[in-house]
Amino acid sequence: MGLLLALTFFLVLTAAAAAAAPAPSEDVSRSSCSSKFSGELHLLDGSGLRLTLHHPRSPCSPAPFPDLPFSTILSHDEARARSFAARLTKTVPRAVSPLLKSAAVSVPLSPGNSIGVGNYVTRIILGTPGKSYTVIADTGSSLSWLQCSPCKVECHPQEGPLFNPSASDTYSSVPCSASECDRLESATLNPAACTLSNVCVYEATYGDGSFSVGYLSKDTLSLGSGRRLAGFVYGCGQDNEGLFGRSAGLIGLARDRLSLQSQLAPTLGYGFAYCLPTTASTGYLSFGSNNPGRFSYTPMVSSSLDDSLYFIRLTGITVGGRGLPVSASAYTSTPTIIDSGTVITRLPVDVYDALSSAVAAALKGYRRAPAYSILDTCFRGSLSKLAVPAVDMVFQGGATLRLAARNVMIDVDSSTTCLAFAPSGSVAIIGNKQQQTFSVVYDVGRSRIGFAAGGCG
Repeated sequence: MGLLLALTFFLVLTAAAAAAAPAPSEDVSRSSCSSKFSGELHLLDGSGLRLTLHHPRSPCSPAPFPDLPFSTILSHDEARARSFAARLTKTVPRAVSPLLKSAAVSVPLSPGNSIGVGNYVTRIILGTPGKSYTVIADTGSSLSWLQCSPCKVECHPQEGPLFNPSASDTYSSVPCSASECDRLESATLNPAACTLSNVCVYEATYGDGSFSVGYLSKDTLSLGSGRRLAGFVYGCGQDNEGLFGRSAGLIGLARDRLSLQSQLAPTLGYGFAYCLPTTASTGYLSFGSNNPGRFSYTPMVSSSLDDSLYFIRLTGITVGGRGLPVSASAYTSTPTIIDSGTVITRLPVDVYDALSSAVAAALKGYRRAPAYSILDTCFRGSLSKLAVPAVDMVFQGGATLRLAARNVMIDVDSSTTCLAFAPSGSVAIIGNKQQQTFSVVYDVGRSRIGFAAGGCG
């Protein structure tokens, strides 16, 4: 059996599912979406690229995710967190699957990182002539890819037509002898395969059962105002299945050399910034020009666990202005990453327990509600009816996320709201619920990450 069919069967059979109450959402209808929700590309002061960023469940998104039950969203979010833990502790089981029919040996496949349903979406313009495609933006992934015609095995439904390589004057496949093919294993956690016609084959597999398999390729990425990135390396997907919504593919923002941010670095600088919006607004993803004076910075922490992820050091949390009663070492007992696609922030167990107790004490006048999925500090009523205490997350160097109530609690249904944090024993993750509406800059060149309030439109 060929790799594509074997991989399909393996991952589909191992994918998990869940069900419960409908996911909460802000009161925005598609009919209320203004033209700002459909922005694509423009330059910042002639020196940077700015993309409009959409919440995955915004009705104004160009490719909204389906209206999943909120417990399903949390279930997939937990799968993403578990896959990070397995990736960092090197405990991910490696299955063996046959190569393509054109190859002669077997290759180990790693589940890699879970896509989940928390990733934000944007648009890119690819090919000559350039055409627009809606893609997931993910700081936990390196290789970018698009679904490609003729889609030899299977493609998930997407908004708009598939990318057609034969219609682009600047498209080329990457041969197996190319250095980019050699880099695939560090970018995808899977080694490259090779066709009889000497085309490099990538396999991007994810811990929740999502995957993309296809041909490593190059084409021109448009940057606006006539500027282009020639020879952009990405995957041309021929078998793409899983939790990608109606997007055309994915852009990787991790630190690996094949990621989009690394490929743009020689032109636009080593780093990027974003503001992750709520469902009722839009945000941005930018490369290049940023005002450094706006941000308070924390150093990126070097880690031998995975040099493509963004590690930082959480040093304290205050509730109502008071620090949690835990030791300083409790915050550093596990590695901490910041991630755009994990919804709920994971904290070391002792830190989480102290935060939960402090928030519960501040809300002692409200009726408690049963735990909801991975969230165990819950109250009757909606977020708007709770007097949520001020919570600050403090990082090495003094950079601080001063969380608004919407960053602290989350409505899980029409009558229950829960603390939007969860415990983790092996990896702490600063998730996107806590990052929403902040400007966050990944200054890779200076090895630092900055935060600033009030970034989204």
